[in-house]
Amino acid sequence: MLAALMCCAVGASTFLQQAASAKDLGIGSKAPALNIEHWVQDGNGFFKPVTEFEKDKVYVVEFWATWCGPCIQSMPHLADLQNKYRGNGVQIISVSDESLDEVKDLLGKKNEDVGKTFAEVTAAYSLTTDPDRSVYKDYMTAAKQQGIPTAFVVGKTGLVEWIGHPMDMDGPLAAVVGGTWDREAFAAEMVAEQKMQQSMQRLSMLASTGKFKEAIALAEAEGKKATTDASKQQWMEIKYSLKLSAGMLDDDSLAFFRGRIKTLKNDPLAMARFGYSLYGQAQQGVDIKPLLADVIAAMEEVSKDADSQMKPLMFNTLAMLASESGDLKKAIAAQQAAIDATDDERQKKRLMVMLDEFKQKAAGGNEGDKSE
Repeated sequence: MLAALMCCAVGASTFLQQAASAKDLGIGSKAPALNIEHWVQDGNGFFKPVTEFEKDKVYVVEFWATWCGPCIQSMPHLADLQNKYRGNGVQIISVSDESLDEVKDLLGKKNEDVGKTFAEVTAAYSLTTDPDRSVYKDYMTAAKQQGIPTAFVVGKTGLVEWIGHPMDMDGPLAAVVGGTWDREAFAAEMVAEQKMQQSMQRLSMLASTGKFKEAIALAEAEGKKATTDASKQQWMEIKYSLKLSAGMLDDDSLAFFRGRIKTLKNDPLAMARFGYSLYGQAQQGVDIKPLLADVIAAMEEVSKDADSQMKPLMFNTLAMLASESGDLKKAIAAQQAAIDATDDERQKKRLMVMLDEFKQKAAGGNEGDKSE
């Protein structure tokens, strides 16, 4: 364990050293100057365009696009953060690489989720676009970030303190503003995350080519190397998920999943997701029969006391699992319960299609019995 911690510390140091190079951008790098072409929103006149970062001020450089759903969803949150820190030396700067017309076209439209135009939603912070992508290259490309939205927090000394999804930024931003941010610790976390992503890519390639034994061995090895209880648990769950996908439901795997089913009784949504995932495995040809009785019993128990909004999902998942077990009577009853539990007419129609399928299947089986 000591060796693992030392390795992690060395990795963080190496990451910081690499970040200082001209080619790469990472935690501890000097934040590149901004050369943004169009400043579209300025916080209702509160902010001015930025090129060089001022000492003792904190900046958020966030990358977005009009076509990016998660970017759109992040806008109200960015506005809330800007309003929270307005006057405290914090400026949020969102950068697109689209044309000015594309951005203005979005701003004129209404965000139905909040009942305001996008211009009103983003009015609190600096919204910009840089069609030549120079800022994108200096930040996203240099930091090897591929997905948006991605935010970079630039601290009071002009160094990059944090990189991540803007919806995860509250804690780090507060710490940077308050002077309690631990840059070295976050760098170590990023190193660990990058290593895990690399291992996951290898594991995914092995699993996609049917090399499940090799993938399981890799998950076991990574679990032994993990330095936190959370990461150990994550790798263990990955290992057993792989064993399930490979149809390797041995006694050890069954014990794990049965224990998990008991735990999930306290979380109806997680239970429904697990049941739906299990049904999906069955559609891929995996024999889930050894687990069906356990998960169906748990779903029946949880469905009775589930929140009214959860009941359609719970009963629908229960119906699919019951159908997979061959109990069409229970499947029909559960699917009808799902229909009765929703007031959404579109959802009712979708659920009724599956109910008809169950009834047709049951009728077909009965006709077969009569003809024998």
